[in-house]
Amino acid sequence: MKHLSLFAVIILFSLAFSCGDKSQKQSPANSDKTEIVSESNSQEPAQTGKRESIQDSRDLKGVGKFTSVELAAIDPAKAKEGEEIFTNICAACHKMDARFVGPSMAGLTKRRSPEWILNMITNPELMIKEDPIGIALLKEYLAPMTNQNISDEDAYKLLDYFRDYDSK
Repeated sequence: MKHLSLFAVIILFSLAFSCGDKSQKQSPANSDKTEIVSESNSQEPAQTGKRESIQDSRDLKGVGKFTSVELAAIDPAKAKEGEEIFTNICAACHKMDARFVGPSMAGLTKRRSPEWILNMITNPELMIKEDPIGIALLKEYLAPMTNQNISDEDAYKLLDYFRDYDSK
């Protein structure tokens, strides 16, 4: 079983390095437009996507169809279904309390807006190409999040699971 998991990780990294449009490399002069910067000043984050850190992004909504999300109370049944979706689909690359192929999901709802989370779940290709946080995450983890074709309904269930997990 360990060999199968190791093989899967090797395949994922191979795909990550072989995929992508290499013709769109940014010149050094343009690279600061989407890069997350680390500054020690306490100014309000700029609308251009610059932040004091990658953690400072609750105001970003991401790129995609989710532009305004009104959150209701966490539905325990939907959160449980979201946990099952996470275990069956997302856990191959994400762990709740540890960095893996992708970032840890613990505290996700404290770091990102609901719109950003839903956009990343449902359209990761667009997010890693156009969203400053998605671009920074790709640079950090070197593995693009693959589109798992998760429906909007299931994405909301995952969001409820993350919200429930973070509330404990």
